[in-house]
Amino acid sequence: MKILLVEDDELLGDGIQAGLEQAGFTVDWARDGSAAAHALDTGAYQAAVLDLGLPRLSGMDVLRRARAAGLQLPILILTARDALADRVAGLDAGADDYVVKPFELAELQARLRALVRRASGSAAPLLTCGALQLDPGRRQVRFGGRAVALTTREFAILHALLLGKGRVLSKAQLEEQLYGWGEEVGSNTVEVFIHHLRRKLAPGLIRTVRGVGYLIEDEPSQENAGPPQVFLSPSGGGNGKAVSRGRS
Repeated sequence: MKILLVEDDELLGDGIQAGLEQAGFTVDWARDGSAAAHALDTGAYQAAVLDLGLPRLSGMDVLRRARAAGLQLPILILTARDALADRVAGLDAGADDYVVKPFELAELQARLRALVRRASGSAAPLLTCGALQLDPGRRQVRFGGRAVALTTREFAILHALLLGKGRVLSKAQLEEQLYGWGEEVGSNTVEVFIHHLRRKLAPGLIRTVRGVGYLIEDEPSQENAGPPQVFLSPSGGGNGKAVSRGRS
């Protein structure tokens, strides 16, 4: 899961980023409201963690602009403002959750998983597809009843495909979930991880839709069978070259 962290406190932001990444999140960290608004306009995230007291543009302004633009991703406010009026104002402005500092990192991680889970249309804590089960909280995968060991990025790709089950995700969309700002992306990284997943799980589990991307779906019934849904990011599928994800 890729998260946008918006926090101007360097020490706190560094700790949150490290804790989320240790739990398997990919994190982009914006240190002021203007940078956050730009990131939300141009990046692909599953959720955002938003402080309110930000330089250049307040967190409430970032939130209102995002909702006015029709942005649907879950936004969790993380702030020291604990007054009832502040909590009500944040939730009424479009926040999906409100957490007051100080907080426990494990709780923040769990709240983000719950927000992303509900946004994907699932209330269950486990993501499933046939014999496959993925537990985001415990970071465990089982296939046909057996435990399967995955690397961090193999797990991230499988998680993204299961969150979008039934939809085709492009190579660029999967790369967005694997890499944060400034990280170099290899030209065939996604293909390599897909190959490893097929070898560890089952060859036919992840389908390739030629020229478009990759897909996981339940076996369709004959009456509901049809072409897969395709959702492409504006940037397309990449040009096959190594690139560096910057903050431009």
